[in-house]
Amino acid sequence: MTDMLLIGATGMVGSAVIAEAGGAPLHVLARHSPPGVDVSRVTISPSEDWPAAIATLAPRILISALGTTIAQAGSQAAFRAVDHDLVLTAAGAARAAGTRHMIAVSSVGASAASRNFYLSTKGQVEDELAALGFDRVDLLRPGLLMGDRQGPRRTGEAMAMLLAPLTDALMQGPLRRYRSVRASAVARAILTLAATGGTGVHVHEHDAIMSLAD
Repeated sequence: MTDMLLIGATGMVGSAVIAEAGGAPLHVLARHSPPGVDVSRVTISPSEDWPAAIATLAPRILISALGTTIAQAGSQAAFRAVDHDLVLTAAGAARAAGTRHMIAVSSVGASAASRNFYLSTKGQVEDELAALGFDRVDLLRPGLLMGDRQGPRRTGEAMAMLLAPLTDALMQGPLRRYRSVRASAVARAILTLAATGGTGVHVHEHDAIMSLAD
């Protein structure tokens, strides 16, 4: 049995999880080999074969940092195929293989009832993960992610990062959850949660993520 299995390893948060994990027993399942990872800890497989790979690896914990945008994917359908379908397919395969703990990176504002397609999709994923029967589900809802991204930056991302110190200072009270957060902090929070026992569904927004990252 694999201890921790990461999907979404080439994105900003996934790359940070790898960097922060150090010698922790982390295995990576990806469509392409992520840089800086010992090949003995990587399974390369097309996404359609992920259920079989997950069944073989039988992880104790599944960590999903999978995520794209509608602009990057090219359409709402292509976005949903990754952020909803692939995440749920992997999670379902993990649960069938005996995985008890699911950790997923979602988004601040995620809600199945949202009129925003992106946030509605994220909310649906959260609800469906919670219903799969894991002993524990941790859902992280970061705001703007700060850090280095492999490949081109998303539309408006560089400007948002530049303005983040100012906008963060204006976000007080209930708006604090929309503050930016470094991908490395999200990664540390994920690894803290991976070492946490207990049961239930737990949602972690900005302040909780920062507390877990310390």
